[in-house]
Amino acid sequence: MKLWKGRFSERTNELLDKFNASITFDKRLAEYDICGSLAHVKMLAKQNIISKEDASVIEDALKRILSEIKSGEFRFNIEDEDIHMAVEVRLTEIAGSVGGKLHTARSRNDQVALDLRLYLRDELAKINGKIKDFSLGLLELAEKQLGVIMPGYTHMQIAQPILFSHYLLAYLQMLLRDYARFKEIRQRLNLSPLGAGALAGTTFPIDRRFTAEKLGFAAPTENSIDSVSDRDSVLETLAASSILMMHLSRFSEEIVLYSTSEFAFFELSDAFSTGSSIMPQKKNPDVTELVRGKTGRVYGSLIALLTAMKGLPLAYNKDLQEDKEPLFDTLDTVNAVLEIFPPMLLSMRINSDAMYSAAAKGFSTATDLADYLVLKGESFRNAHEAAGRAVSYSISVGKGLQKLSLEEFRQISPKVEEDVYGFISVEAAVNRRKSYGGTAKEQVLVQIENAKKLLATFD
Repeated sequence: MKLWKGRFSERTNELLDKFNASITFDKRLAEYDICGSLAHVKMLAKQNIISKEDASVIEDALKRILSEIKSGEFRFNIEDEDIHMAVEVRLTEIAGSVGGKLHTARSRNDQVALDLRLYLRDELAKINGKIKDFSLGLLELAEKQLGVIMPGYTHMQIAQPILFSHYLLAYLQMLLRDYARFKEIRQRLNLSPLGAGALAGTTFPIDRRFTAEKLGFAAPTENSIDSVSDRDSVLETLAASSILMMHLSRFSEEIVLYSTSEFAFFELSDAFSTGSSIMPQKKNPDVTELVRGKTGRVYGSLIALLTAMKGLPLAYNKDLQEDKEPLFDTLDTVNAVLEIFPPMLLSMRINSDAMYSAAAKGFSTATDLADYLVLKGESFRNAHEAAGRAVSYSISVGKGLQKLSLEEFRQISPKVEEDVYGFISVEAAVNRRKSYGGTAKEQVLVQIENAKKLLATFD
């Protein structure tokens, strides 16, 4: 039954019913729709727009519908178009003509805007709970592996030795920023659009502050036109999700790379690996590969909605129905990734010997040799050139820097003394980087302590 049929003399075509309907996906907003309706009917009664008796009948019917939805008894029909109409149709079946009073001083335009905000408020809190748990797990792993040294890379070439814990804490910093982004979105969207009507407000003496307070919002939105046409919170959620997924995709790429036999830094547990149907020896990192793949899917959702929004005139347009499927798919994807990534990561075997061996290769302490010469009185540019010559010479004779004799070093720079070997060891290179945020153990411990304090403040 179309609740707007009064204007029309023909039934809508079945093709239009299918094409126009959103009930197949926006039914996940059902509980939020009823929550908003309960607040709305309380306000209507308080403002004497409907009688308290009628309000009581409507409230009882709404609670019955909510029970039907939770139990799975509620029937979602394509003819009802969307969740708002589906609930109202059932309401009139239960409450009779009194049910038709619920829509007084309200439009589906402000209803859907309200439902989305209520839904997002809960979903963003869930995501941040998972980000917090992931962060705590990453922090625990960083503490456990505190003494492990690995190569740091730039341009995927060995650059300088770093602590593995320092590497993990880089990803922790990304997660902390992700948490902050989702929290900020949640704070920004916490305004109630209910009462904005179709776009211009209403002639009824409603109390928007009352409904905002009932629904846990900080205040009502300021402009009724913007209230029904704004989807910034959805776009921000998709953008923040894209950034989070980008972080995890980068991490995934390194796990894929570092778990190869060529690197062998990590070994994924059997519980989070798959095999090949033809090659018995294979142990595939499918989780991380899927994270990489699903990142593109989340990006696509953001671009899809940005594209849908870019040419819309004010206020509500049916194009806005295209906000829900990308949003729901993205949140499902992000939740799934945040559930599987931490246990996969924390169950990996860390091959500290392979990491250390790689860190000792590639002349990773050449910068330390340059620093050594600076301390002996050279300018950094001259020291850099001399260290470069030392690397070039080492390559030509097939030795690492630490294998060069003192005489060979002195051919490169007469300032080199016996103490150079202690200066250019991998351990020394790590432990001397004591600048704030650096890879020295004492600085990594500071990062761990700071992260613990910050995480303790997270909801």
